[in-house]
Amino acid sequence: MFNIPAITWPLTAVLLLSGCNHLLQAARSRQRTEQVNNTLHALMHVLMAAMLWNLAPSTMLAQIAVLTGAALWFIIQAVARPEFKTLCADGHGRLKCVYHSLTMAGAALMIAMMAPQTTTSHQTAPPNAMDAMAGMGRMTMSHNHHAMAAPLNTTAGVSMDHSPALAILLTAIFTAAAITFIILLLRARATKNTHYPRSAHRLPPQAEHGLEALGAAAMALMFATMTT
Repeated sequence: MFNIPAITWPLTAVLLLSGCNHLLQAARSRQRTEQVNNTLHALMHVLMAAMLWNLAPSTMLAQIAVLTGAALWFIIQAVARPEFKTLCADGHGRLKCVYHSLTMAGAALMIAMMAPQTTTSHQTAPPNAMDAMAGMGRMTMSHNHHAMAAPLNTTAGVSMDHSPALAILLTAIFTAAAITFIILLLRARATKNTHYPRSAHRLPPQAEHGLEALGAAAMALMFATMTT
């Protein structure tokens, strides 16, 4: 899916740029919650970049578990009581945490949707190893191989048959999110930050909205490649 250099390299650059920004924000922040949130975002972007190059496929389950836990963490913040000031206390913060939970869940789902291809590629290797042991019962092993190959391929096919519709839905969601952040970026530039609080350890609203728009666009493009 991600074998087109003209798409893979720019996506990798965007994801790593966003990840580095979140790491920088985590280092600058004085609040433990913001440090955790930015670290989770940085990790998510690194995992997405690694997925583009099919790196560390053996840790797929661990990646899904971490991203799912991160999604639950942002949901907890979104529904936290108002007295917990370090969490998503106001309406704008709650919506932001809900969206960040969606991005974490989307990243976990993307890795899971890539699993059938990785599994299928590993399942094609054993026949070569068995052929090297040919000598006794070659015809029997050949028959068994053909008998097993059909169910395996059918299982992988069933898993991927359901993914295009879901990928289209997630593509639309993250495309809408990218458009929304672009609108917020334009509004922030028009108002010149007069209605936005500033913090010494946080990026200006324009930069935050711009990076969020890039991240949403990257997620939309990655899901779009999985619609066929």
